[in-house]
Amino acid sequence: MEKGIFDGLKVLDCASFIAAPAAATVLSDFGADVIKIEPPGSGDPYRNLPSLPGYPASEHNFAWMLEARNKRSLALDLSKPEGQAVLHKLAAQADVFITNYPPAVRARLGITYDHLAPRNERLIYASFTGYGEKGEEANKPGFDSNAYWARSGLMDLVRADTNTTPARSVAGMGDHPCAMAFYGAIVTALYRRERTGKGAHVASNLMANGIWAASVLAQARLCGAKFAERRPRERALNAVTNHYKCRDGRWIILSLLSEERQWPTLARCLDREDLISDERFATKADRHARSVELIRIFDEVFATRDLADWRRILDGNGLVFGVVGILDDIPTDQQMIDNEVLVPFENDTMLTINSPIWVDGASKVRPRKPPAIGEHSDEILRSAGYDSASIQKLRASGAVA
Repeated sequence: MEKGIFDGLKVLDCASFIAAPAAATVLSDFGADVIKIEPPGSGDPYRNLPSLPGYPASEHNFAWMLEARNKRSLALDLSKPEGQAVLHKLAAQADVFITNYPPAVRARLGITYDHLAPRNERLIYASFTGYGEKGEEANKPGFDSNAYWARSGLMDLVRADTNTTPARSVAGMGDHPCAMAFYGAIVTALYRRERTGKGAHVASNLMANGIWAASVLAQARLCGAKFAERRPRERALNAVTNHYKCRDGRWIILSLLSEERQWPTLARCLDREDLISDERFATKADRHARSVELIRIFDEVFATRDLADWRRILDGNGLVFGVVGILDDIPTDQQMIDNEVLVPFENDTMLTINSPIWVDGASKVRPRKPPAIGEHSDEILRSAGYDSASIQKLRASGAVA
């Protein structure tokens, strides 16, 4: 089995839904030993996500496969003093503790930074919340659809126009980018620990990541900028940064930001060289002023060929464009496979989604299937110093399952 950069790093994943445990998954991809702490009985509620209405039917727990790969499971009841004592002992031996419980819940369960840090001065305590850890909303629950997608303005900004229904996010759409920010916070603290020998409390939240993702438009508002009318696709202000429907119903999006240089190339690729000399579209200003007219022309042109044909025609000409992908494209996307964006599970042909970081000369572990609830409880407790009699006592009390 491959050993990664974080081989020997001990991580306690005491979190759920989705950003915080996903950050632990990235650490595990690079070799960290991640112990998933979940309640006895039903385990982490995230295990049940695929059973909710609207999710695709599958014999596999696809949500758990993605977020809990490589991890070992300890079923621990933190509402019991005995369970808290186990966690405190594990934290004393760990490098990283990850949680997304709200501050008030952490206090009730005895897993705040003040509870754990005195037991281990090298511990990186990483906490993730919906809305930050200060202010009136510090204990407010939130998913990425609320705190990331809606709160930041992104839900509103992607609407075609102000009369369109706000756009819903898909599961994990905000959580997974947030996981990378949270991972970055943890790794930054680990780097500082290498220099100082001291651990730290690091934090991130959905709201902060959402506004970071809203980026230039959010900053424009902070600068008091004046915004143009939001227009539907057919009336977009720029025809060469717009999306178009192909003959087979698939969509393609143009992103020609170097418009003056790329305009003649695009016209030739579309077999409309006449547009180059057309006085209506002679300059960039002309094309923008007549964008609605140009969009109508492009709509007619793109409707004459299938998406695959347009990909062949446009590729290799220096034109920036993209396919509006659908889920059915993913399993056979050769570019994703060639670049290890999709990788097979250990001893299996089934693919999973790799974490989007690579380090030259450093291997990632082959993804392992996720654990059953409490699958590794005894193994983890023994390695922490508990003997068989102590483990049996914890099981009898219900603190461990």
